[in-house]
Amino acid sequence: MTSPRGILRGLVRGLAAGVGFLARAVLVVWASLAIFYSNLPWSELRLGLALAFLGFATWVLWFSRRQKPRLALALLFAGVVVWWITIQPSGDRPWRPEVAVMPRASINGDVVHLTDVRDFDYRSVDDFTVHYEQREVRLSHLTGIDFYVSHWSNGLIGRLIGHTFLSFDFDDAPPLCISIEARPEVGQGYDPVASLFKQYGLIYVVGDEDDLVRVRTNYRQEAVYLYHLNTSAPAARRLFLIYLRRINELADHPEFYNLVSNNCTLNIVRYANAAGFESGFDIRHLFNGLIDSYLYYSGRMDTTLPYARLRQLSLITAIAQAAGNAPDFSVRIRASLPTIIHH
Repeated sequence: MTSPRGILRGLVRGLAAGVGFLARAVLVVWASLAIFYSNLPWSELRLGLALAFLGFATWVLWFSRRQKPRLALALLFAGVVVWWITIQPSGDRPWRPEVAVMPRASINGDVVHLTDVRDFDYRSVDDFTVHYEQREVRLSHLTGIDFYVSHWSNGLIGRLIGHTFLSFDFDDAPPLCISIEARPEVGQGYDPVASLFKQYGLIYVVGDEDDLVRVRTNYRQEAVYLYHLNTSAPAARRLFLIYLRRINELADHPEFYNLVSNNCTLNIVRYANAAGFESGFDIRHLFNGLIDSYLYYSGRMDTTLPYARLRQLSLITAIAQAAGNAPDFSVRIRASLPTIIHH
């Protein structure tokens, strides 16, 4: 009869074997995908090399017992890692027109001057007139922040994952919308797996709400929720200045977008923490389609209404579609929301 100690040793060995198998599988899959999504120009060559590496690694790790193939695999893997590290971001690529221009900001005392503020005139998702403008706002007139959550698909995944972005509210100017986004090239669509492998640049799109919001509600048919945040004007200004600094940094030093490390929501959380909105990690920072519940239950938005009722009032898609091209678009999409709380 096996002793308890023997059973424990067997369990530990089984667990170690399982962890080892999983670790090897993850490294092999990562390297194969890194080859497939590499900077080689021919997709057929990338696919062939990725499959060849996957097949060779599978044979070496799970079927071969010889040492020379294992050494060869280790050298190949090291080569993939070095190759991966040498792939650097660039601002000079054939970007899709909606993300082709990087904004910039200059600050002179109270006055912030922004260039390349996007205000496209859309006729459909892919048919639009490109238009950028300059905008000048005053920090002393920045009063608050609004938070958007946009769901681009239905079902469980669409509920768990979305896009988040902010609007900065001024008492003497229209809201200024800033959306942290992937920057695809012409012919590229968004692929969450590809985003893990240096396929997209990172851009902070600065624009009017009748562009950045309307394109999602009226043309992409996304479910968009708008929430007022409970924040003081000084805190809002601190966060705005952090955004402006990052906008200029990206214009000078490009970065890659990454779904799990350099995306819309995680960057908002980082900058909010830096601005004084201290918070620990929450799983809803990753499953950002649920971020509104996190904001509600952490007291970052109005809690006088039950969460379900607030969320119902905050769904602005139908209101935005009814507003169409109205010049008071930003006012109309806020009509059903609870009163802004300023501190």
